[in-house]
Amino acid sequence: MRGLFVTVEGVEGSGKTTVTQSLAERLRQKGLQVLVTAEPGDTPLGARIRELLVNFSERTAWAEAFLFLADRAEHVKRIIRPALERGETVFCDRFTDSTIAYQAFGLGLPLEAIIELNRIATDGLVPDLTLLLDVDPEIGLQRVKNKTVFEQRDLHFHQRVRWGYLWLAKREPNRIKVVDASQPLEIVISQSLQLIEEALKKWR
Repeated sequence: MRGLFVTVEGVEGSGKTTVTQSLAERLRQKGLQVLVTAEPGDTPLGARIRELLVNFSERTAWAEAFLFLADRAEHVKRIIRPALERGETVFCDRFTDSTIAYQAFGLGLPLEAIIELNRIATDGLVPDLTLLLDVDPEIGLQRVKNKTVFEQRDLHFHQRVRWGYLWLAKREPNRIKVVDASQPLEIVISQSLQLIEEALKKWR
């Protein structure tokens, strides 16, 4: 049976990486086979793409979107689908919703075009559960120590990204579950773990 596919999303500084690693470790302690991966950069090609995305700011919005899509196509083919087919639970730090939030809502690219390009890049793969760690961008940005191209964008950009995420959560409430990431970390992890355990029960 195919494994459960969980993605973790949110604005900069929402705690995605910390929460993802903690959730994975807790599930491993319960005996599950868990793979943690992230976008962009978890394939050899993706690592080169990531270098451009986080360090090189001179690019158009479409060029940025297509770099993410190229990374995603490689990522799904080489890492995510094989792990799911082995029956592993896969956690992915950022996936298709990031491109909608950042490049469509944040940079103003056409929404329907981004949705269709996501479908092509993933060959139709959709997460079974998405945890949206929601926090005010002002708070999130204050948490970030090492700022890349993305964190250096103005606050209005990050607010549009958050609106995009919340729009997606209203559009797909069965898949996307919003967790208040302004709470203490342990509460965020506990609430997220409960959502994953509920999804696993349904999946089995």
